[in-house]
Amino acid sequence: MLPDGCLIHKGRKDFRVKVRGYGVEIGDLEKALLSHGDIKETVVVARPSELGEVRLHAYFTTDGSKVPSVSELRTYLKEKLPEFMIPSRLMWLDALPLTAGGKVDRRALPDPGNSRPELDTPYLAPRNRAEEELSQIWIEVLGLEEVGIYDNFFDLGGQSLAATRVVSRVLKRFQLEIPLQSLLQSPTVAEMAAVIAEHQAKKIDKPELERILAELESISEEKARQFLGDAMATNTTRQPDE
Repeated sequence: MLPDGCLIHKGRKDFRVKVRGYGVEIGDLEKALLSHGDIKETVVVARPSELGEVRLHAYFTTDGSKVPSVSELRTYLKEKLPEFMIPSRLMWLDALPLTAGGKVDRRALPDPGNSRPELDTPYLAPRNRAEEELSQIWIEVLGLEEVGIYDNFFDLGGQSLAATRVVSRVLKRFQLEIPLQSLLQSPTVAEMAAVIAEHQAKKIDKPELERILAELESISEEKARQFLGDAMATNTTRQPDE
């Protein structure tokens, strides 16, 4: 209520959440999903992760027999929404659960659990020790049961801050002098393992490693997004012979 008697209605509190420091209107995300031609109904809820972070889970039904993959939906949403609004999990349902009054029963929505989402890329297990160790790091950061070596980090629900956590753990585990941008430009375990193999002989000094780790562990969400954006921009503008 303003001093002049005007009442500002901001919507229902449970439909407005804060994700990684950003305010998110659940309705805006649901509207973006509904604009996809294959989606009939959708509902989005915010749930805490094992680390206590708020994550968005989106559930949807389809009009026909075609069910869009998680990879397809993420690509579609990236064209319409900022990164922090992209759901961590996207789950197809035969039908949304309803209350006796015919409204969506958000409390009855199933827990996606820690299973690997349905991606366009088939699952392929690690082939060597480096890929095994990297897969385990990704599993821990993303909170999943398994990660294939060709799974895209962002299709698995990863985001900028999680990407810096992966890089921090990779540097701590392998202790190599690897350009951070090279790691950030590696969206799959296989690509990241190749970067590590390329720098296998370049051991990093302990003081320098501790400095980098301290910077990564204290990085803000905004800085992480900028850091990742710069790395990906550099990757897309790279010439073929570089």
